[in-house]
Amino acid sequence: MKNNYVSINLKKDEIVIKLDENAEQGQIISVLRKKLPELKKLYKDEKTPIKVTGKILKNKEIDEIQALIKEKIDVEIDFDMPKSLGLSSIKRAFDKEIAVSETKFHRGSLRSGQKMETEGSLVIIGDVNSGAEVMASDNIVVLGALRGLAHAGAKGNKQAIIAAGLFDAVQVRIANIVKEINRDEEPLHKQAYLSVVDDKIIIE
Repeated sequence: MKNNYVSINLKKDEIVIKLDENAEQGQIISVLRKKLPELKKLYKDEKTPIKVTGKILKNKEIDEIQALIKEKIDVEIDFDMPKSLGLSSIKRAFDKEIAVSETKFHRGSLRSGQKMETEGSLVIIGDVNSGAEVMASDNIVVLGALRGLAHAGAKGNKQAIIAAGLFDAVQVRIANIVKEINRDEEPLHKQAYLSVVDDKIIIE
């Protein structure tokens, strides 16, 4: 069996396990089962952390690999995956997929007057408060409440989406399309997805 599905490199302050991006999960697990006992011999009193990189993994695959390593070597394990929009696997009702793009993560809420712009997609782990503004050339995902202005697809990408844990904004923009929201007519949306259909922004 081909053995280069997994390569292990010893660095000064960490051990890097690189996975071939074309390898199947079964192949990775099989090779790790053979290589981990050899790796364990290098460990004595040290607790050198392990970094796993090279392939985008599903949560289930991460759990399986982590459990296998922990079973042999009880150390800290960090999964450094290639950047991918977390929502890329969600299929939209109108048969569009959210495109995979470079993604910036911002931890914390944006207050009134704050502005954040990024190439690619933007994930806000917090709220975007009224008076704050977020702009991205691709998708915008707000895990908390979106009350400020969000402009996705800022360079003209009409495939971009806006998603929010709670949607309470008065205006949103995708590409060159603007939607004004009348709070009396439009109820609060929990877990809202906004996208462009027939040159109109719709809220799901």
